[in-house]
Amino acid sequence: MASQARNTRDSVFLMTCIMGLFAILSSTMSKSPVLKPFSFYLGTPTDLTGFVAAASTIPGILISLPAASLSDIYGKKKFLLIAGFIFASAPFLYLLVAVWWQLILVRFYHGFATAIFVPVAEASIAEFFPTKRGERISLFSSTTDIGRLIAPTLGGYILFVTTDNFHVLYLAVAVAGVTAFIMALSFLKGRKRPSVIHQGNTQVAKRLFHGWKTVARDRRVLVVSFVQACQYYAYGAVEFFLAGYLLEAIHLNEVLTGIILTSIIGVAIFAKPYMGRVSDRIGRRIPIVAGCIVSGLPLLVIPFITDFWFLLLLVVIYGFGFAAVTASTPALISELVPKDLIGTSMGFLGTIMDVGQSLGLIISGLILATNLEYYGVFPSLTFVLLVSCVIFILVGVTKANDK
Repeated sequence: MASQARNTRDSVFLMTCIMGLFAILSSTMSKSPVLKPFSFYLGTPTDLTGFVAAASTIPGILISLPAASLSDIYGKKKFLLIAGFIFASAPFLYLLVAVWWQLILVRFYHGFATAIFVPVAEASIAEFFPTKRGERISLFSSTTDIGRLIAPTLGGYILFVTTDNFHVLYLAVAVAGVTAFIMALSFLKGRKRPSVIHQGNTQVAKRLFHGWKTVARDRRVLVVSFVQACQYYAYGAVEFFLAGYLLEAIHLNEVLTGIILTSIIGVAIFAKPYMGRVSDRIGRRIPIVAGCIVSGLPLLVIPFITDFWFLLLLVVIYGFGFAAVTASTPALISELVPKDLIGTSMGFLGTIMDVGQSLGLIISGLILATNLEYYGVFPSLTFVLLVSCVIFILVGVTKANDK
């Protein structure tokens, strides 16, 4: 029986990873590199292009927490199916877009897929593998990152060979989205969760708000979420502004710039599972503290470096530190709350993370507009990461087996 249960868990985990790969491939390819030229083709006013880009991120702030919390009550598989349906249906709506404001609506709808899928999937994995949470969540994350890594190149190639035929590109997005939904359908074969239909709306609402209050009042949860938010505050800014620095400030060509930018996520893909396994064995505290320092220090010197190989080394070091922290934070936060609030904790983490990433882009953009330019942007990211490290240490966030 134990062997059968283990095989079932491994099978569900594999299906979740495959779903994640195609889901994130689909959602990423819908925006990179097609979104900007498509919005331009539709005649989007220049001052509103930011709304097109941001439309899909808003659901992450609005729905991640409620969806993940409800998955604690009604079951994770139901919400993975809902996310899969959105991944499959949204790409076809792009084919119907005729004016720019419709694109904003479609992007907003599409954003619900990732907002629901990621925290619920991570919560499901945390429940299935209580002693291997760091490793398994990191493996899942790396799998989705592979889809994120492939998407821009695949999307760019499709646009190139079809002479910018946006409809063909979004049909390819649909194929990946439908594949993700097919993987989600496999969850229907699993054991059904006991029904909670007898619970009235008032009971569900009380349970929901009680869970939110419990999580939000836990100082340890708040600190771990803050650390995660700071990591994505920096990551979002690095991903966006490093390209400008390389191309405009030190005049690297597009190929070398692409190698440097790709290496960040490439390092994270390979390092996350290893660092997750390490954190399962030695505890979450050391990888998080070390990762904050290792990810922060390289950013301090980037604006003073112009050599390609040195810059490549710096971003590889940064990527390794980023992987060490983000491989440990989801697992740690799932261990700080009762089992029936794991989904809620993941949704809370995802919401705070999205807020951090959004603020990183906005505040870094404001700093870039000052006389400091890139000399202010990257050191400010180091400051944020080191502050998060100090707060984490001072609060003393630990679980039972942390060293």
